Amino acid sequence: MSSDLLWEVDGAGVGRLTLNRPDAANAITPDMRNEIIDTLALASADLAVRVVVIGSNGKHFCTGADLRAAQPAGPARPDGAPERAVGDIARTIRNGAQRLISSVLDCEKPVVAAVGGTAAGIGAHLALACDIVVASADARFIEVFVRRGITPDGGGAWLLPRLVGVARAKELLLLGDDLPAADAERIGLITRCVPANEFTACVEDYAGRLATGPTRAISLAKWLVNRSLDTDRTGAFDDEAWAQELASRTEDFNEGVAAFVERRDVQFKGW
Repeated sequence: MSSDLLWEVDGAGVGRLTLNRPDAANAITPDMRNEIIDTLALASADLAVRVVVIGSNGKHFCTGADLRAAQPAGPARPDGAPERAVGDIARTIRNGAQRLISSVLDCEKPVVAAVGGTAAGIGAHLALACDIVVASADARFIEVFVRRGITPDGGGAWLLPRLVGVARAKELLLLGDDLPAADAERIGLITRCVPANEFTACVEDYAGRLATGPTRAISLAKWLVNRSLDTDRTGAFDDEAWAQELASRTEDFNEGVAAFVERRDVQFKGW
């Protein structure tokens, strides 16, 4: 892993994924994007990881994709072919920004965003794709795409209506105004906005509680909620029944029942 992205797992099962390009406002390069995708896939499979926290070093959370970064070279083009052909941009979005956001949504562990500064463009969507979003009071969320004359990518037009409704989503996407963290919490875009001096403690509280929870049950609950937004009642109820079936086969389920019967504190293992 490059120095632009840091990853560590502590003894409590908290995996910390830190964007580490403070001099570039933590803008995401193609290499960083791919490393984030790979790291979240590994976290899904690692039983030692109970929760993932995505944070950053420096004053910004992430100001979007680094448009100055070198892009991976594609196949050689025939003589006379245009520098950019129809389909090139769509393929770049599918293989880049959309894969990044999907890696967060599909991670089998709960993911907490620790937004300590500006989150713009794909940086905002990276945060909003997380299951819990904690922002410092001085943070901002910016749908910057319209300022550049482009349409939102990284799932923005899919995420926002599901978080705040169609009217608010259009306001954010069509105007591109800065949204202070307090307003983001007020409209339901994020989980919590806290004063700067309480920010770290709030993130750690969420991470600690999730790390000691029944990891597989939490993963299934995340899966159910994400799927519910795109299915009908029959499908959602069927998913719910099978999720309960799967959760009931875990050791944590047995521990939860035993702790209740024995009137003692529960000790979940994560499997």
